[in-house]
Amino acid sequence: MPPKAKAAGRGRAPAKRKLAEEFPPGEVLKDTMKKEWKLGAPIGQGGFGVIYLAEENSANPVGADARYVIKVEPIDNGPLFCELAFYMRAAKPDLIQSWMKSKKLKNLGVPRYWGSGRHERGGQRYRFMVIDRLGTDLQKKFEECGRRFPRKLVLQLGLRLLDTLEYIHEHEYVHADVKASNLMLSHSDPNQVYLVDYGLAYRYAPEGLPKEYKEDPKKCHDGTIEFTSIDCHKGASASRRSDLEILSYCMVQWLCGRLPWEDKLQDPLYVRDAKIRSQENISEFMAKCFSSQDKPDEIQRFMEEVKSLGYTAKPPYDKLRSILQAGLKTIGPKEDGKLEFTSASGAAAPPTKVSGRVQNEAMPHGLMKCQVWYYGRCHSGSVVLGSDHKAWMSSLDCFVRDIHTSNLVDGSYSARRVPPRTKKQILFLLMG
Repeated sequence: MPPKAKAAGRGRAPAKRKLAEEFPPGEVLKDTMKKEWKLGAPIGQGGFGVIYLAEENSANPVGADARYVIKVEPIDNGPLFCELAFYMRAAKPDLIQSWMKSKKLKNLGVPRYWGSGRHERGGQRYRFMVIDRLGTDLQKKFEECGRRFPRKLVLQLGLRLLDTLEYIHEHEYVHADVKASNLMLSHSDPNQVYLVDYGLAYRYAPEGLPKEYKEDPKKCHDGTIEFTSIDCHKGASASRRSDLEILSYCMVQWLCGRLPWEDKLQDPLYVRDAKIRSQENISEFMAKCFSSQDKPDEIQRFMEEVKSLGYTAKPPYDKLRSILQAGLKTIGPKEDGKLEFTSASGAAAPPTKVSGRVQNEAMPHGLMKCQVWYYGRCHSGSVVLGSDHKAWMSSLDCFVRDIHTSNLVDGSYSARRVPPRTKKQILFLLMG
């Protein structure tokens, strides 16, 4: 096993980015429309920025029930700039409301954009953006449910995401990074789900004209490697069919627990070729993932429909919806809109305690540290492997996106996604 290998992660990033300073609660930021926003407590990190609770400025402190969040990054960093381009063009409240009214939708899974601007503190300049506050991400729910979602829930999520992707596509963008960790439940309504993180969002159709297919070797494997589309593996920009292909891989993983290529994520060419084979014979791919009794025919039909799309073709959203709706009808009564996060067996699975830490996925056969290779994919795109946690830590970039482990005794493999973490936070997770 080589000490390092190149792999695609969540898109490429500069080797060094500045980290955002943590602002004190009560700091006031003024957006481009001269509206003032007050920061509350920090609630997380996204990439190289900090996310804060926020409210419109007033004499009152920002409480735990705040309705907004503000993402702050050093002005020289790129991810928030890319996100802002999407939000300003496609996520203004009036645009979303108008679309929902025209499509007779009760909800649309795009967070609303409320403002943005620049802020200076201590001689440093920052960019910020104000959006709706959201709740738990679906990756946490997936782990809690034993890495299996029931079929009804998967089809419900697929339908919600079709609505969301159609909206994004009609506003000239593709998301390019659909996955459970980029899906968040509403803070106030657990039955609403939102697609977040538009750092890889791509304007595929400026002025309504889709760009033509063109491969660029420098862009090969952009996206999250287990889900990214074949087009992106080949270096082409993401298209509408890319988003739908990615969604199909997500639905398969949510149903069966893992994709066939997840044991070799450190080898992007292997993953690309495995996906190509899966598209060449979708029936065989489904047979690898499901038993004959559990195979969801509607997912296979969905994949076949997406496979038939040309690079610049407009997807048949209504037809794709009808395929998933037909699957829902075979399950039971009319869809009630409630998202029930239970394991596929019907009961929610709590996190498992292993070696003094809570681990979202139980390690097979009581994995011991001396038996483990740690695998982390970093923001620079590098993959770092090692059996000694201290040596492994020293070779990592500043932030880590994934922790994967392989049991050298029985050959089993385990993976869990984590939000971007500092080295100190990763060490706590491993040794806490």
